[in-house]
Amino acid sequence: MNQHKIPKTTLGRLPVYLQYLRELPEDHSPYISATEIARGLHIGEVQARKDLHAASGNGRPKVGYVVAELIAQLESLLELRSQNRAVLVGAGKLGKALLDYPGFETFGVEIVAGFDIDPNAGAGEQKPVYPIEELEDFCRREQIRIGILTVPEEVSQRACDHMVACGIRAIWSFTPVQVPDGVLLQHENLALSLAHLCAQQHKRAAEPPARP
Repeated sequence: MNQHKIPKTTLGRLPVYLQYLRELPEDHSPYISATEIARGLHIGEVQARKDLHAASGNGRPKVGYVVAELIAQLESLLELRSQNRAVLVGAGKLGKALLDYPGFETFGVEIVAGFDIDPNAGAGEQKPVYPIEELEDFCRREQIRIGILTVPEEVSQRACDHMVACGIRAIWSFTPVQVPDGVLLQHENLALSLAHLCAQQHKRAAEPPARP
């Protein structure tokens, strides 16, 4: 299955399906249905069926999908078997937390270095933190195309522009920025994500209890 034929919104949900499948108990059946996945992720069954069909085609009659095969297909679509190397700009509290987080590598991303205007930002860090002046040489030399932006909002656009000038073509930003055509941008709003979670919790609490 070519990922370019999969809708962008569906492609963005595939890591959620993959994580769910990876965390199934060892004694789970080798098969799984779209219905079970939808129920486990608390999403609509129609959406789950459409997403899985786009990623893997139809499941087998009466048994659904082979778990191991579905995991392999999702990993292939997400290109997790080839490690994507990234750099981080802004080694403050959030940046350092991301540098130290080991979970990215299970989804095919390795943050290889951080960069900051503070020459002491890397003190005590397991991964190197270099002066921001070295970003361009590092990205060119290591052929880095993915960047993570965790700087204060007042300097975020300037830092983003510098990353683009250094050859970065995909940016995960924690502050609002604009990028030119040809550069991918994923904006992460932590407050919005938490508010969305709270709204879901309130909605669920207001629902009548399920019948036994």
